[in-house]
Formats: sequence, C-alpha cells, structure tokens
Amino acid sequence: MAILGGTFDPIHYGHLVAAEIACYQFQLDRVIFMPAARPPHKEVNAVLSRDHRYQMVCLAIEDNLAFTISDLEMQRPGNSYTVDTMDYFISQQPQDTFYFIMGMDSLLSMHSWKDVERLSCLCRFIVVTRPDYVFDRDIPSLQQLPRQLWDNLHIMAIPGMDISSTDIRQRVRAGQPIKYLLPSRVEQYIYEHGLYR
Repeated sequence: MAILGGTFDPIHYGHLVAAEIACYQFQLDRVIFMPAARPPHKEVNAVLSRDHRYQMVCLAIEDNLAFTISDLEMQRPGNSYTVDTMDYFISQQPQDTFYFIMGMDSLLSMHSWKDVERLSCLCRFIVVTRPDYVFDRDIPSLQQLPRQLWDNLHIMAIPGMDISSTDIRQRVRAGQPIKYLLPSRVEQYIYEHGLYR
C-alpha cells in the first residue's frame, strides 16, 4: 500500500502516471491519494480550498480501482505532517508494508520535515524522477537526511511529462487551454466552478 500526498492544486496526469507506475513496479494493491489541508511549506492563502481539491482528486481517480482517497489530513487541525499520517495508517494496519510516493523536489526539502529521523524508519519511499534524471547524493540538502532513509528509498523513473499544477493554474488565468494536461472531468470541474481565474 502507498500514500501519495500532495496539494493537488489541481491534480494532473503527472500525479496519476506516478501512482500507476508505482502500482505496477512495486506490486501495490492500493494507492491512497492524500490531499493536504494546510501544507506546512506553502502559504495557506495561496492554496485552493480543500473541498475543491478533494473533489478534483475524486473525479480524477474514479476509474481506477487501485486508487482511493483519504481526507485524514483535511480533518486534522493545523498543518499536515507526513510523519503523523504514516503513524496513523501503520497503527490501523500494522501488518502492511507502507510506501510514501513523492517527487524529487520533496526529497530535496525533506531534511526540514517534522521528525524526519522517525519518519525514515516508518515506511519505504518511492521518489519519482524523469527518465534522464541523474541522482546525485552529494547535493547538500540530501546529505542532511538520516542515514537509515537511504536503506528505504527507491528511485522510480516515469515518462517525461512537463506538467505542473503551477503551470495549469497560470494557463487558466491566461485563458490558455489545459486539455490533455489533466483528466477531462477535472478540466470541466475547474471551468464550471470558475477556479484559478
């Protein structure tokens, strides 16, 4: 089982491809999409409301039986921390092996996460990269990570997709097309609710 955390503002094909390839490569029975209510590394006012982000994830994953969503972090008061989320799921299903899926940008900032030493022992980590990415452990922020993390870390390349939530938001604001960057039902939801204008 894996957790794919994120702001999902909005969710797009890059997120979905990463989850699907992780399912195949690591033989996962389920990927739980975990929208963050208050990401500690982002300004609260810069993030779309939790309800809209949750609904867009629901629309994006509805046709994949291996994908599900949790509102655990959205129900928790204050900031969302990965270590608290993993603690919860492990306490509920201690017999399962858990993975946490994240992008390289998250790994580069992981040294500043809450209780990173303990988190590095709780689960395994799948770090998503582009196919041509050269992984360099000598980057200063990576050298600050706990030693035990490296025993639980897997690098997973996905097809190169130059898609980002930031770019999608900018395109909507500029009146540019976003078709084929995210599922059509998410695109429709964005326009119907006048998001990112």
